Amino acid sequence: MTTMNPKQPKSSRSLDRRTFLSDVGLGFTGLALGSMLHGEGICRGGEHTSWSPPDGTPHFAPRAKNVIWLFMVGGVSQMESFDVKPAINKYANKSLDETPYAHVLDNPLLDANLRVVDRRKKNWKTIYPLQVGYHQARENGILIADDWPHVEQCLGDIALIRGMWSTDDNHGAQLQFHTGRHLLEGMYPSLGSWVHYGLGSLNENLPQFVVMGQPIKSRFGGNGSHGSDYLGPEHDGVMIRVDPQDPLPFGIPGSDVSREEQQREFELLGELHHLAQVQYPDDARLRARIKSYELAFGMQRAMPEVFQFEQETAATQSLYGLDDPATSDFGRICLAARRMVQRGVRFVQVYDDGPNDAGGKWDTHNNSQPRLVDNARSVDKPIGGLLQDLKRRGLLDETLVCFMTEFGRTPGGQGEKATGREHHPYGFTVWMAGGGIKGGVVHGETDELGFHAIAGRHYVTDIHATVLHQLGLDSRRLEVPGRKRLNIDHGTPIREIIA
Repeated sequence: MTTMNPKQPKSSRSLDRRTFLSDVGLGFTGLALGSMLHGEGICRGGEHTSWSPPDGTPHFAPRAKNVIWLFMVGGVSQMESFDVKPAINKYANKSLDETPYAHVLDNPLLDANLRVVDRRKKNWKTIYPLQVGYHQARENGILIADDWPHVEQCLGDIALIRGMWSTDDNHGAQLQFHTGRHLLEGMYPSLGSWVHYGLGSLNENLPQFVVMGQPIKSRFGGNGSHGSDYLGPEHDGVMIRVDPQDPLPFGIPGSDVSREEQQREFELLGELHHLAQVQYPDDARLRARIKSYELAFGMQRAMPEVFQFEQETAATQSLYGLDDPATSDFGRICLAARRMVQRGVRFVQVYDDGPNDAGGKWDTHNNSQPRLVDNARSVDKPIGGLLQDLKRRGLLDETLVCFMTEFGRTPGGQGEKATGREHHPYGFTVWMAGGGIKGGVVHGETDELGFHAIAGRHYVTDIHATVLHQLGLDSRRLEVPGRKRLNIDHGTPIREIIA
């Protein structure tokens, strides 16, 4: 291997005799490109080992081919959505000390798993009444908030997971839910990048890991929530805009460049890159660059077609809420997600956020009543439409739909004159549907106030393990040499919800 003195500037690093002769052997092109890449600090491949990366084949028979990951940014209130707690209204405006539930603050789970980030956070004792109406669902008799009528119609296909917990009391939990690691521990590969790393392509003209919506803020992990870290940049999620005119920011050439001219340019780049790959076989950045150029040319035609919603019937567009300003934005994203998995995109990651500078659209510290109603309305019909559309097309059996959020909300109101709830990592609800998941079931349980997860408790990586399992992947067989993962990184598939 070429040795480099780290104290030398990149431009002055010398090539050894074998490298020089190899470059000359490839001719002037190889010499020039080799020097350019060497100037960028790209090293030649090291010695081969017995380990080899995944070949794109599942480890065992999969139940799902694709994933649509819907992440509600900010923290959905569990007791005002899918884990309604009537006791909150019964003891509304009373202190926990005045109720039979004072013991929740003495529970060892309160501090055993929590890694405090913001010491200003506290567990408020005065119980804040439910800010939404609720009723008993016809499908399975659960109590559900009134604001989710379209998702309610799909409960027969949904597995509610009510025993979730996390260790971050602030919105770094957004990153944690995607990587399995606390924000204070740094960046790690996201779930979508593991899927991209482990499985082969279903469509060479579309990325296998697509990201839509407004990503989480940089102070809470930013692009790390769809990043690949040490797996290499080729496994990062590709940000896409729901815009048929410009879905790929900076990815479409100017109008003065013809398709034929661009194709010739890509062919030349491809030849240069593959020559360089002979000399740099193990370089992740070079490999990612080659794949990105190869993918970009195909995407310029395939991706805009995904967003040609006029190809859909008026009834289908209405099913997703495209005809209602309150639901049209998220409806277009959900319809695009269906069209993507229909065309072979493996992992579609969707962020639902809004134009605010706090923890996210669902971060209802204040003015919670109207915000809960508006938030639910904006996504309920699109999500319900997505599930119904996938099912009627026969795609739900092979598409795993995941409704996720970083944590829940406190039973107590925040502040003396509360109008909302604080962050709550001790017990909250997410759900999954399709892709070999049991429908119409509830797994896990929180206490009467929705404070602690007391049964069917699951850390976030159990969700990751379940997703990977349904795709036919064993995370332990994806480990990279020199990057040993902890048991908690792998998690355990939630067998109780797997059909």
